[in-house]
Amino acid sequence: MDLNILIMAAGLGTRMKSQKAKVLHKLVGQPLINHVYQAALGLSPKRVVFIVGHQASDVEQVLKHFHNKLSKKEEHNNSRPTPPEFVSQIEQKGTGHAVMMAKELLAKDSTPILVLSGDVPLITSNTLKSLFSNHKELNVTATVLSTKVANPAGYGRIIRNEENNFSHIVEHRDANAKELEIDEINSGIYCFESQALFSALERISPNNAQGEYYLTDVLSAISSQNKKVAVYQHMNPEEVLGINNRIELASAEHRMRTTKLESLMLEGVTLIDPASTFIDLDVKIGMDTVIYPNTIIEGETTIGANCTISTGAHLINSHLANNVFIRDYSLIADSFLADQTTVGPFAHLRMGTHLENGSTIGNFVEVKKSRIGQHTKAMHLSYLGDATIGASVNIGAGTITCNYDGKNKHATIIDDNVKIGSDTMLVAPVRVGQGSMTGAGSVVTKDIPENSLAIGIPAIVKRTLTKT
Repeated sequence: MDLNILIMAAGLGTRMKSQKAKVLHKLVGQPLINHVYQAALGLSPKRVVFIVGHQASDVEQVLKHFHNKLSKKEEHNNSRPTPPEFVSQIEQKGTGHAVMMAKELLAKDSTPILVLSGDVPLITSNTLKSLFSNHKELNVTATVLSTKVANPAGYGRIIRNEENNFSHIVEHRDANAKELEIDEINSGIYCFESQALFSALERISPNNAQGEYYLTDVLSAISSQNKKVAVYQHMNPEEVLGINNRIELASAEHRMRTTKLESLMLEGVTLIDPASTFIDLDVKIGMDTVIYPNTIIEGETTIGANCTISTGAHLINSHLANNVFIRDYSLIADSFLADQTTVGPFAHLRMGTHLENGSTIGNFVEVKKSRIGQHTKAMHLSYLGDATIGASVNIGAGTITCNYDGKNKHATIIDDNVKIGSDTMLVAPVRVGQGSMTGAGSVVTKDIPENSLAIGIPAIVKRTLTKT
């Protein structure tokens, strides 16, 4: 669209009671500011400019990372979303002052400007498109997006004239008793003709209870010059309400999560109890997968078809293929699970663990940065770290790969068809050859040749095993 978008993201958000800037608080797995940026990108604008202040470098880093991620997704379409640009507001002197900071970037041409707030994460691209279309159709100088709410406390009120058209906006702190009764509020979302916007900004003053430059005063300044200001009233108040405290954040989280869960169910995913299921926005799940209660699935996790995710499981940025079975209370992070793998109960996979087809990780087994071969089993009470384990290996209960020597991590390699006896300690770096076996309680400090039986502390080769 022939449109520039300006997003205000400079405030700390004191009512959040946090040392973290408000727009960096997460909603369904993504910072608030990312949701607003994505809605803005739905309009394919010429430019997207962010006003940053508190923790500016962190906000910029988050947005740049998000833009890069979206760009990778669009590579196959040979398209690239509008990149974020940044302007600093070192002193926060109000919304009008924030927009003033973007004058050098956006006042050079007549491209209309859509102004958004970085703390209104539920706004949709469709609503913004409708607002901009209405602005153009009415051929007005400015348009403000309003809505009606049951409890307007804290919001600026839309004051209309006798003809029911826009008169001005009064902030809650500056409103009199009669004005406080008005239930039509300012959403903080506006569309301006750029030259009129920056001209009006030069005429406003901080003569108000906050001592700030209000962007709302720009509308009055434009109207006073007999230029048209329109009100576009949106019928869904939940979509345009800002996040000011943790209660409102939790409420928005519930609404957005409910939408995500309903979408998954309509796509063929069974959720036994949606009320106790927590799934982030970017998660993808295949048909006929069943998700049991009290599960948490975060980040960019993908789950294939016909999987079972049992009670209490927690998945983070992991990829599960088809027919995977995650048993109760297992934690899986940054890992890949191939078809027909089974994990848990009470298992922990992390840091790039890779399970190949048909492998099984059982109860109280931790796997870190390891590759587990096809049909290999580690069923009980083991730690496998920095290991490469072949196919059809059986890991006995209590096995530990001793991968850390106090300074460095070392690798353990176990070849195909090996049987590791219970309570074996594998002191890395070490390799167990194909078809070999260790006795229970062995401490393996040296490589074991193929088809050998090793026993003892330290383990020594007792004999060669007959191939079967």
